[in-house]
Amino acid sequence: MGEKILLLLGPKHSGKTSAALALAESLRCRCIDLDALIETRTGKTPRTLYREGVEAFRRAEAESLTEVLRESFVADRAASASGGEDTRYTVVSTGGGIIDNGEAVSVIKASASRNNAKRSVVLVFLEVSAKTAWNRICRGVEAGGELPPFLQTETPEETHRLLHERRNRAYKDIASFTVVAERKTEEAIAAEILRRGRFCR
Repeated sequence: MGEKILLLLGPKHSGKTSAALALAESLRCRCIDLDALIETRTGKTPRTLYREGVEAFRRAEAESLTEVLRESFVADRAASASGGEDTRYTVVSTGGGIIDNGEAVSVIKASASRNNAKRSVVLVFLEVSAKTAWNRICRGVEAGGELPPFLQTETPEETHRLLHERRNRAYKDIASFTVVAERKTEEAIAAEILRRGRFCR
């Protein structure tokens, strides 16, 4: 019995949530959206927390991630004790800015560094261009949403481009592998992750 935790990483609007759902369906496993977990734990949306204070949000994000990894470990030990033999999977969709959360990144790196035959954390980076991500953000604004607080500057598109490109480089540095998600459906992204990671039921 072993467990693989698949952490989907990437900037805002790279398709992590939809790809995570498709991947979890293929693997017949649970899917955790970290932003949704933060809201469940705090009673506030990540955007609300961020507006109230960046450090408060980042603390909640790191604590939620730690909880996910700890619960998976406990569940894996219980399943091993019961004599299960199949690999157990957990798919986790992370927030777009988690790479800028030093405490959360430390948790991710520490978990991945302890990979072994019984339990491993796989970091999958979904890459899209800054232009694609920006267009998706704009469509959300046109549909009645608003720009994230960190993009509410005099030149939001340029602010986004610089942030996006820096984050992409940082995500590539820690990822187990990268999947180019440009112009791909969530099913195609999930299929590529399964193939690249050699994951199967």
